[in-house]
Amino acid sequence: MTPVTTLRVPGSSANLGPGFDALGIALQIYLTCRFAPSTRFSIQCSGRDASLISCNEDNLIWQTALSVASRAHLALPAVELEIINEIPLGKGLGSSAAAITAGVVIGAHLLGMGWKKARILDEAARIEGHPDNVAACVLGSVVASAVEPGGNTRAIRLEMPANFRVAVVVPNFALPTKEARAVLPDVYSRADATFNIQRAALLIAAIATGDASAFPAALDDRLHQPFRAQLVPGLAEILRLRAPGLLGCTLSGAGPGVLVFYERGYDKVCELVRQTFAMNGCTTEVISSGVAPKGYELA
Repeated sequence: MTPVTTLRVPGSSANLGPGFDALGIALQIYLTCRFAPSTRFSIQCSGRDASLISCNEDNLIWQTALSVASRAHLALPAVELEIINEIPLGKGLGSSAAAITAGVVIGAHLLGMGWKKARILDEAARIEGHPDNVAACVLGSVVASAVEPGGNTRAIRLEMPANFRVAVVVPNFALPTKEARAVLPDVYSRADATFNIQRAALLIAAIATGDASAFPAALDDRLHQPFRAQLVPGLAEILRLRAPGLLGCTLSGAGPGVLVFYERGYDKVCELVRQTFAMNGCTTEVISSGVAPKGYELA
């Protein structure tokens, strides 16, 4: 009997306010894949939003694995793939990045390529089109990343300070990334670019040192959230929320989920976000997942 390999990939939140397409954080919600070479192709899906995940050959994980094989001019064997999903789809929690990372890992594993994490990250970022979510999927914790002109991705992992916590408040509607990107301008002013560079640098320094005094200013943004606020009822008010223990809120990825940064012991600040969504007609769920300290794991 062919041994079954198990892969676990964390969900993620990206941008973290000012770090548009550069900063990401891995979350303790997971996409788990159990797979083995087989004489026939089959996919089974269970877990969160399983009905939205294709069990046919157009499945994103399988298509990504095929892409890896195609670029290497190799043929993948048929597989039996079981998918157990915990990541909400279309809510800004990196479901597509997790699937793409899984597909790259599975493809490379089945073909015996022996790729290390740096190579997995390069390929996943190429397919995803930006490195922030996939860098978190590969490395875990908080990650700053950039793509070089030649296509290689550089990423640095930071530990989340022990006194900082995160949760995600997820409203009851999905927001396709394509739609969220369509509202962004093609050109920004020098003042807005400078504004974001300053705050992204401040945020990285605050996380690296555990200095809470930089918040909430370190989460301010002018590149994407002001434009996406029209797509997420209540977001503008949520970004302005202030309360003891609340470090600040940001749109999680392209949204509509909201990432809440807070100090240890102040979990109740998430209720302020839920109340604001409720006043704007949205029911919500709080996902207090915590930060995933590791990236994908293959066993």
